[in-house]
Amino acid sequence: MNALEHQLDYPFGDTLAEPGRIREVAPGVYWVRMPLPFALDHINLWLLRDEVDGRQGWTVIDCGIADDVIKRHWETIFDTQLDGLPVLRVLVTHCHPDHVGLADWLCKGGVGERWSVRLWITLGEYLFGRVMSAGDGSNAGGEAAARHFARHGLTDADSLEKLRNRRHYYANLVPSVPSQFRRLRDGDTVSIGAHQWRVVTGYGHSPEHCALYSEGAGVLISGDMVLPRISTNVSVFDIEPEGNPLALYLESLGRYESMRADALVLPSHGRPFRGLPIRIAQLRAHHDARLAEVRQACARGPQSAADIVPIMFRRQLDIHQMTFAMGEALAHLHLLWHAGELERIEGHDGVVRFGTGGSV
Repeated sequence: MNALEHQLDYPFGDTLAEPGRIREVAPGVYWVRMPLPFALDHINLWLLRDEVDGRQGWTVIDCGIADDVIKRHWETIFDTQLDGLPVLRVLVTHCHPDHVGLADWLCKGGVGERWSVRLWITLGEYLFGRVMSAGDGSNAGGEAAARHFARHGLTDADSLEKLRNRRHYYANLVPSVPSQFRRLRDGDTVSIGAHQWRVVTGYGHSPEHCALYSEGAGVLISGDMVLPRISTNVSVFDIEPEGNPLALYLESLGRYESMRADALVLPSHGRPFRGLPIRIAQLRAHHDARLAEVRQACARGPQSAADIVPIMFRRQLDIHQMTFAMGEALAHLHLLWHAGELERIEGHDGVVRFGTGGSV
């Protein structure tokens, strides 16, 4: 949690959007909050008043997981909150299940198939989502994930068996992804309602994350790249086992530093806030502190990702949280390894560990 959260400004205080209802947070921009069955128990979605090809309606940004409760909330919104107007397009920031899970269902108009509209998404997120939805594994579970985390020191047999049994984790939350899409690229301008929104891609959290920034409206829809209370998860997973996502994420943060200091930030988790430059500085300081802890640990002797987890995460973790904790510990180790500060070696036990030149 962000110990310096008090430095941020929350213009709506503790008031939250209610499931099944929309709350206006800027002219023509509405907040939808949906429940999630995880420790991170909600996701913020956004509805923007729009006009496409002369038709009045709405653009939906992000969707929620495939879940009957969330579907019922969406149906209530369709029936009671949209002034009788249709959804004109669905835009997804990235391929993680809580964002893309219901994209296909929403594009087809929900239970009543009220409309048929296009999914707007970056190429990297679209392809990754299609692959994961069609497969029998995921970053969060399956045999490949279990092997990956075992190689990095997760040796508890019960935890590994739980990972293997999660092989349909992604497909259960994202049963389908639309067969067609409209491609978004960094720097594209999308006209939504009365404002122009610039596509800002980011890396490290997902393959090609798309945030939307309107200078005129003074609003940043930040997705998962900038969150107020928690730090964005940045993980090394089995699909890219030598990746350096933390370096990509820290580089991507620079894309937000030239935005308006008073911009209203609409994050996917937590509350809308102002104080973007402050939050970026906090996130950089957070990772600097974690990297310092990793350096100190590795100076004492070779460390696996599993060894680093209790240093970075000082609480009990369930298997869902453990996958992200392991991935994030490895991301910090990999940044230092790619920078030449640490060496990597596989031990006789098959576990990969990292240390300084004198400790490996």
